[in-house]
Amino acid sequence: MELDLNEVIKATNANVLKNETKLTEIGFSTDTRTIKAGEIFIPIKGETFDGENFIENALNSGAEGYFTRNNKVFDNSKIILNVEDTLIAYLECAKLCRTKINPKVIAITGSSGKTTTKEMMYSICSQAFKTHKTSKNHNNEIGFCQTMFEMPIDTEVLIVEMGMRGLGEIELLSKYAIPDISIITNAGTAHIGRLGSKENIAKAKCEITKYQKTDGVFVTEVNPMVENIVEFDGQKIFCSLNDVDFLEKRPDYTKFSYKGNIFEINVSGEYNVKDAIECIEAAFAIGMELKDIQQGLKNYKNIEKRFEEQTVNGYKIINDSYNANPDSMKGFVKNVVELYGKPVLVLGNMGELGENSEKFHYEIGEYINTLNKKDIIVLTVGDLALKISEALNPDIKTQNFKNTSDLACYILANIDKSYTIFLKASRSEKFEDIIKMLEGDTL
Repeated sequence: MELDLNEVIKATNANVLKNETKLTEIGFSTDTRTIKAGEIFIPIKGETFDGENFIENALNSGAEGYFTRNNKVFDNSKIILNVEDTLIAYLECAKLCRTKINPKVIAITGSSGKTTTKEMMYSICSQAFKTHKTSKNHNNEIGFCQTMFEMPIDTEVLIVEMGMRGLGEIELLSKYAIPDISIITNAGTAHIGRLGSKENIAKAKCEITKYQKTDGVFVTEVNPMVENIVEFDGQKIFCSLNDVDFLEKRPDYTKFSYKGNIFEINVSGEYNVKDAIECIEAAFAIGMELKDIQQGLKNYKNIEKRFEEQTVNGYKIINDSYNANPDSMKGFVKNVVELYGKPVLVLGNMGELGENSEKFHYEIGEYINTLNKKDIIVLTVGDLALKISEALNPDIKTQNFKNTSDLACYILANIDKSYTIFLKASRSEKFEDIIKMLEGDTL
């Protein structure tokens, strides 16, 4: 979406160093590699780079002008706008898009399940509204702004995924998104290494309501800590699997009743149902009809690396290695044990868990013990995942490997193809390499 230049100058409180353009409406870009003629370059400063160093490249690529923090002037630019903070300027421009199009905004955050919930919500809302969403998992400030500028002008519902690395970041996104509906999928232990405690994680997630419209609706799972921390005067809905009756469970299908209504989703796992009932509540909150909610959930499909099934070299593999934390790992394991015979669990390190990392990994092993699965094999990869193996009962077959290559060699030499192999680890562990190795690409 292009914006009125005068409105941009006012919204960003920019000092106009130069304005010789004939354009009245302008677009924006933060990437000199994809910038288009007539756009304004916004040089963002990161931890390891400074976009100000690439202003000249942007102009040579056809940029009409640029923002700057340093009163930097290039004579071949037609527009030069000096601001205190280029990221805030970008966010202010994004807010202009949000205000002009004025869709219903559904904001989603959580320790896990954010992207799944966003995709479920999109599948539901698309049944009744012209809907736009955050692309992939582009859930930081830059991704938020890109989402806004990519939003079609006829958008009726906007679904925004919000991630965070520390306190204050979701509040910043909330300030510029101004949510009508907010969803916290959960407040668990993901990123506890950065935030130090579950309470701080809950505080960070609850920032999503900081700038929410007071006549809106806040939706989350039943969590006393969140309930005590959240500051929101509007309607609050707390969801629970205790309100769910499971009618049918299969590896690729779940049928359940929630508050007297029947729903179907073509995925398995109670964690997916928990995300689904939060979406159901949010959909009712924006006035959707039951039949459209039911159809939207039925149309939902798993996204890449979320319980993604494939056959490789005769092995049936289910890849859920997009990310992992203690809560998602337990949900994954429970789902596998409940629905599959002869599973091989390949579990890797979970990142960002801080000083208690070994303890959290050991607890995964203890949890597996409680499931009383006799025909399970547990293979772990990495120094932290070793603690999972160490916690397992003696009657559970397990082995730890230092790297994915050794693990893949072991599977090829020792695992019968009648087993199903399940992959789960943090993204940094690159478990997709195991699949390539089993295909014979790199061994």
